Amino acid sequence: MNNTYFVYLLASRRNGTLYTGVTSDLMGRVAQHREHVVPGFTSKYGVTRLVWFEAHESIEAAITREKQIKTWQRAWKIELFRDLNPNWDDLFPALGKGIW
Repeated sequence: MNNTYFVYLLASRRNGTLYTGVTSDLMGRVAQHREHVVPGFTSKYGVTRLVWFEAHESIEAAITREKQIKTWQRAWKIELFRDLNPNWDDLFPALGKGIW
């Protein structure tokens, strides 16, 4: 049973459109965004680049954090990952390598 839940930020490009989401399967969910499996915001705006994520031990904590971040100004969201990922690099390829 999976006991890890993720809040994540996707971007369309550097300084592009941002999207905040929550999932228990980070690799699978980001892959769905990248492949435009589900029509919606991320497909419409090409938001496929994983720029930030954090893990939580409960779905309740992850959902609370996601809702908090969704109310934030854009600058605050960027501040979350600016030091870790200043170039807005796509972190998705590193997930499969176990770097994160």
